[in-house]
Order: sequence, then structure tokens, then C-alpha cells
Amino acid sequence: MQDESSRSASYTVACEDYVHVVEFSPFSCGTPVSLLAYGGNQYVVVGTCLFQEEDMEVEGVEFTVLRAFHHELRVDALAWSPESRLDRIPTIRFCTAAADRKLRLLTSDLQDRHEVKVMEGHASYINHLVFEPTEGKQIASVSDDHTCRVWDLDGNENTTLRLRSPGVSVCWHPEEVFKLMVAEKKGTIRFYDLVTQQAILSLDCGQSPLMSADWCLTNTIKVGAVAGNNWLIWDITRSSYPQEKRPAHIDKARLFKWSRANENLFSTTGCPGKISSQLLIHHLGHPQVIQKAAQDL
Repeated sequence: MQDESSRSASYTVACEDYVHVVEFSPFSCGTPVSLLAYGGNQYVVVGTCLFQEEDMEVEGVEFTVLRAFHHELRVDALAWSPESRLDRIPTIRFCTAAADRKLRLLTSDLQDRHEVKVMEGHASYINHLVFEPTEGKQIASVSDDHTCRVWDLDGNENTTLRLRSPGVSVCWHPEEVFKLMVAEKKGTIRFYDLVTQQAILSLDCGQSPLMSADWCLTNTIKVGAVAGNNWLIWDITRSSYPQEKRPAHIDKARLFKWSRANENLFSTTGCPGKISSQLLIHHLGHPQVIQKAAQDL
């Protein structure tokens, strides 16, 4: 029997192969559509999503493939550049991480121009990456090699932050561009000043492994994470320990993401392959999960 709060997918895209990562661009592309990329074994597909909220003639969601890109290895992580645009001269730019410990910066005009820049330096698996959100001229990445590295678009490594355990998440906030938030697997989240390259604030989960963390777009004092099977929320002006902590998944939680429109909404996922590995949507004003995906992940 399906839970009353469960919901089936609103829209499904048929893919030819396994999908390992999917990312909406968090930036405006200059048109009403939203850019979406998904990657799998040796490919990345870039497309657009048009929602009924943007165009009343659309029934639900309209997905259009723009281009499929060959990728040498399985895509493990992906980040969008704020320079990706569809108005004027189209430009698509994103960066991927793969199992060979390399970053690949892909730039395309969706016609003849297609460039790939390979960035080397990490000594182990790359878990997460993000573009500087205002101009997109730098990329930050975290790895199992206990480092967070900041690169320019030519592949030069400008900054290396030494961590005390594997880095699992890195966040760059558009209102705090001289700071990086870095989450470590052992349960610590640190904010770094990129000018001095020193840690200026530390948050403690009180448990490990910390699997994912996110910095709230609409309220810079809010940070969220998942560790064990719990979600945790901090107000960084009040304490280094979480203000709220609740169990979310029967097995371990895997990902935490804030809504980009509402500071009280966030989602968590369970680990793929586990029992009841669901996508859950939470509201800080409600004690219960307000929505869950009907299908297992």
C-alpha cells in the first residue's frame, strides 16, 4: 500500500544507459527554461526543462535534449557554470569529475565549438565540485585525498586547503564569494576565508560519517547536512552544534539539498541500493516528512 504522502514522478526521461548523476543549473540561462545535465557511463546529456509555471501551454514538464557529449569515463560528479547561457550566442559550460581523479571542463556553443580541458592534481576520488557562482572563473573540488582545491579555467591549481578527513561537499555562496564551505566525512564542516586560506568557522555534526552538506541560498546563516540516517540543521550565528536533528532514512542518508526558493524546504535521499532508498522532502515547520517519492532510488 502506497503511503498517502508518496508521489510518483511527475515526468520521466527514458535514458539509453545508467544515469549516475543529474544536476539542474542553479543559474539563469537567460530564457524561461532550466538547464539540466545528466551523466552516466561515458556520456553527458544536456537538455532544457520548461515547467508549467513558466509556460501555461506546457502540460507538466517539457524536456528537450540539446546535445549529448562523449565522456571518457563514468561521470561521478557534475557542476554547472554561471556562464552557461541560451540567449544571444548559446554557451554551455560545465565541469565533471571521474574515477581517474581528473576534472574535465566542457565548453560548447551547441554547434561547431566543443572544448574539453582536463585538470589533474587530486590523488584520490573526487566527491564534489562547484563553480564560483558570480563570474564562474574558478572551480572548487573536494576529494578523498583530504584536500579542497581551487582551480582557474586554464587548469591551474590556485589554492589547496588541507583537510583532516575526506572532503564530501563544497559550497560557494553568491553572497559570500570570498568564503568556501567544506564538509568532511568525519563530521566537521568548516568555512574558509579564500584570501587568508584559513578556517574561520567550524560546525560539528557530533557523528560520522557525514555524507553531504549544503549552504542555504536564501539564508546564509543556515547550513544543512546528513550524517548516519539523520538530517541536521545549523544556525551558524548561534552554535557550532546543530539546532535541529532528526532521523530521515531507515538506512544511511546520502544527500542533502536546500530548496533554492524557500529557506525552510530541503530534500534528503537514502543511499542507492539500500532498503527503502527514497527521496524525501522536508519542511522545518512540519515535524513529519511532507513528501516522499513513491519509487525507490
